[in-house]
Amino acid sequence: MSGPLLEFGNWLQNRQFALSIVGSTWAYPYVQALHFSGLSLFVGTNLALDFNLVGLWNRQETPAELSSDLIVWNWIGFVSAITGGFLLFAASAATYVVNSAFLTKLGFLIPVGLILHIMIQRKVYDWCQTPELPKIAKIAGLVEMTWWLSVVTAAVLIPYVE
Repeated sequence: MSGPLLEFGNWLQNRQFALSIVGSTWAYPYVQALHFSGLSLFVGTNLALDFNLVGLWNRQETPAELSSDLIVWNWIGFVSAITGGFLLFAASAATYVVNSAFLTKLGFLIPVGLILHIMIQRKVYDWCQTPELPKIAKIAGLVEMTWWLSVVTAAVLIPYVE
């Protein structure tokens, strides 16, 4: 594959900060730890809310209360995951821009991370105005859980596909 995307990948991975990550004994593992910790926090708090929405977890708190309790941790996880992910990507960008599993991960991640999850966080307060959650809330939680499974599956496949 050649073209602007591959050129961008080559350009990015040859920036000094990317070369510093690759050339350092300790930087890459710390960046990886930042990314994985952020992902754990972000996806974990998302799943906690989703399990609550579908009625499988923490019935003492409404989904709105749980969302309020977790929102700061959720977005700390998001920023950490994005920062670490970008730095990991930059270290081998030319390899990632041609990797179908990586591109699939991004294709699933952007709608979930940016659109679906934000929609759920905004709507959860409206959904909790009635004594029982509307079906759309349960469906949204189930869809988000399924979508995260797709993101994680694609991420795990990155080293094994081209």
